[in-house]
Amino acid sequence: MSEREVVCEDLNAAIDEIKRAGFRLDLIYPADDPHTAVLTKGGDAVRVTCRPEAEPPSEALPPFRPEFVLTRAAPSAAEGRAGMLYRDLIPGRLGERYIASHISIPAGGPVADWVHFHRIALQLIYVRRGWVRLVYEDQGAPFVMHEGDFVLQPPEIRHRVLESSPGLEVVELGAPAVHSTFADHDLELPNGRDLDRSFSGQRFLHHKADETAWTAFRGGEAQESALAEASGRLADLRTVRSAAAETIDFQPHDGELVFGFVLDGAATLDYRGDRELGPADAFVIPPGEAWRLMPSSADFRLLHVATAVLD
Repeated sequence: MSEREVVCEDLNAAIDEIKRAGFRLDLIYPADDPHTAVLTKGGDAVRVTCRPEAEPPSEALPPFRPEFVLTRAAPSAAEGRAGMLYRDLIPGRLGERYIASHISIPAGGPVADWVHFHRIALQLIYVRRGWVRLVYEDQGAPFVMHEGDFVLQPPEIRHRVLESSPGLEVVELGAPAVHSTFADHDLELPNGRDLDRSFSGQRFLHHKADETAWTAFRGGEAQESALAEASGRLADLRTVRSAAAETIDFQPHDGELVFGFVLDGAATLDYRGDRELGPADAFVIPPGEAWRLMPSSADFRLLHVATAVLD
């Protein structure tokens, strides 16, 4: 297959122009702020990019570089894949090991998505506000995720976002930070059911908040999940709330990522000094470090994710 490169200023406009010549989109990256795509037609390929100096995604996980991160709430900064708006929650990317994004679709309605998959080690999507309708390979009919629900998207599982409510907000976390999104032009979804299928040692998981009890958790309460088992012990996720607790204590973590996102309310983060937290603030605690939260509002809720050593 012959390939040529087109350097552009506006990636979306360039993609649309090349599509009008009969080409189809095969891959695009990165999802949060795309700068490069490959389109094909027969034996011809076009690599279109607005950052020709950028390295393509690596097949290997970059080395993990731990650091403390605190990212304050702010408007979405970039238009990502399929018209979704992205806000970067880990700007330094921990050595390009992890990405976390606060994603929104303000208008709602049908999403201009297509059947696709990602070459990733780990990927989670958690609904903060609204609802979203999706369909996944071997998971049966399309379904709706509501506030507090999340999915584990195993490596290379085919899927498609179909529609959303106005004001949808999700938090997406993945590794590595830069990875390609590949189109699958041949598979039609839904395609059947194989709920026990393993994708690189991981199983698809749809966690439903309204079916999950609140249980005691380190002075507060939490909705636990089955993520550890589904991910092959790569990650764990819970929703934490204050339940009138004065403090919620977290012990040192011996894996890699410790990530928090404030879903609602306010609290003080006690980690090498006190820091006030509000809605949509996010933070990362280095492994091996203890920390605690002191909720200051009754409606405080936190998304808490921790990962093992991914290597």
